[in-house]
Amino acid sequence: MKVTVDQAFWDLFPTASITVMSLYGIDNTVDEAKDPYFKELLDKGTKRAWEFIDEENYTQSEFVQEWRQAFSKFKTKKGARSSIEALLKRVHQGREFYPINPLVDLYNSVSMAYALPCGGEDMDKLVGGLSLGQAKGGEPFFPLGAETDAPALPEEIIYYDDEGAVCRCFNWREAQRTMLTEGTKDAVLVIEAINEDQAKRAQAAMQELQSLVEDYFGVKGEITHLTIDNPSVDI
Repeated sequence: MKVTVDQAFWDLFPTASITVMSLYGIDNTVDEAKDPYFKELLDKGTKRAWEFIDEENYTQSEFVQEWRQAFSKFKTKKGARSSIEALLKRVHQGREFYPINPLVDLYNSVSMAYALPCGGEDMDKLVGGLSLGQAKGGEPFFPLGAETDAPALPEEIIYYDDEGAVCRCFNWREAQRTMLTEGTKDAVLVIEAINEDQAKRAQAAMQELQSLVEDYFGVKGEITHLTIDNPSVDI
């Protein structure tokens, strides 16, 4: 399967990088006996996230503002915010995080620890590869729990495959069709960065995530950094 970042994306974000990790043959089923491990991991990620939060007003943090500025460069649904802003907001509010499924818990803990958006898709549910670029508009999209289509807007930054949108506004909102579940065996994970400072953190973040995945699943993921000079990879 090929993961591709379209030129239209690089035209908007020439200094960005999308760090990709592919995983094959994992067992993502939930074992409630392992909940204390994942809860502890999420709690550690929460504590590490405070490094990136303005205690008086989390929205004034440069790590939030960078993504708000990025979202201002393309069409978004009203109220759309980056996934990392949503996590930092929950941390700032003192809300706890609880286990969802192993792979999601691992990448959420790393996302908070490095203040970077992380996401993942079930590779076996993707049709014809995964791309990141500007929407033509109207790409079908059914978020978790939705019964009606919420199609992408023209020029919105989305992940997509041959059947429609996979994530809208970078990975702000996830499609139910390709989301990671307990039944996921093969997965592709991404960490997003829009400038060079974030890119450095993204490399460290993905290496940490790779180690966590190997320790828990016994599978070593393959990592690739997609940039304007290296916009695609076969995984």
